[in-house]
Amino acid sequence: MEWTYVDEYEKLLFRMSSPRVMIDNASCADATIVMIDSARKHGILLEAVQVLTDLNLSIKKAYISSDGRWFMDVFHVTDLDGNKLTDESVLNYIKQSLGTIHYGRSKSFEGLTALELTGTDRVGLLSEVFAVLLNLQCNVVEANMWTHNGRIASLIYVNDNDSGSPIEDSQKIDRIEAMLRNVLKGDNDIRSAKTSVSLAVTHTERRLHQMMFADRDYERKPRIKTCDESLVVAVQNCLEKGYSVVNIQCKDRTKLLFDVVCTLTDMQYVVFHATINTAGDRASLEFFIRHLDGTPISSEAEKQRVILCLQAAIERRASQVIFCAFIVY
Repeated sequence: MEWTYVDEYEKLLFRMSSPRVMIDNASCADATIVMIDSARKHGILLEAVQVLTDLNLSIKKAYISSDGRWFMDVFHVTDLDGNKLTDESVLNYIKQSLGTIHYGRSKSFEGLTALELTGTDRVGLLSEVFAVLLNLQCNVVEANMWTHNGRIASLIYVNDNDSGSPIEDSQKIDRIEAMLRNVLKGDNDIRSAKTSVSLAVTHTERRLHQMMFADRDYERKPRIKTCDESLVVAVQNCLEKGYSVVNIQCKDRTKLLFDVVCTLTDMQYVVFHATINTAGDRASLEFFIRHLDGTPISSEAEKQRVILCLQAAIERRASQVIFCAFIVY
């Protein structure tokens, strides 16, 4: 009887804490409305936005509200062509995915080794990195690279070329790290070039943001002007309610909300309320935030750091991109 009681109690807690997801295709003429009602925990907003952006959905509007230990998110979404979602299999997948966000989500890279690289961007760097991996008998399965303010962050997923297994030989891993670090250093990056091997449990694009943030790309002088010269980020304190208010005006694009929420979350801020609106090619975002301990931003220096970090997060994905195709015979 005792074990039965424990099992039923755990089931009750599960039902109470599991997100309740509702999808409304009737109330709005030009978007599908996705509503999530759930117990609040740090990072759950990011997980919800991650689900929607990983499905290549465009978030046209959003309303986020948190009251005590609960939160309600309302997203107005379309496909990338601006159409409402009508495929029942897609709608069911959204419900299923959002219903499990309390347990974290990341793309599966089981059987692969993740190489993390940061350093100074330069012409020919990517070719040199791939040449090293080829010589070391590493098979590249997937590669992601971001550049911003003259810096690069890259996640490369590899396995052993002969066995197809993850690379676990510590001597080989040390050799890979050392050779890639030499490539990244080049002639002028002796101190800041970094390489490491991870188990790739973090969402790829979130990890790229974290790597750029750790590399402090937001403090470096831009080589070129941002693609969106109208980008404005402002931070003010709403002392009577104990919040800091972040306002962002910029060009709208896919994954914009993910990039902003990812940065706020990893900087250890909690979003209590937010409003996101888009009109044409413009986006307006307002966030009411606090630290994890419940306090607002406390100094002018911290305000400026938040502004710089959010500007960098928005610009990273909007930077000029060169698309490369690799064919291996």
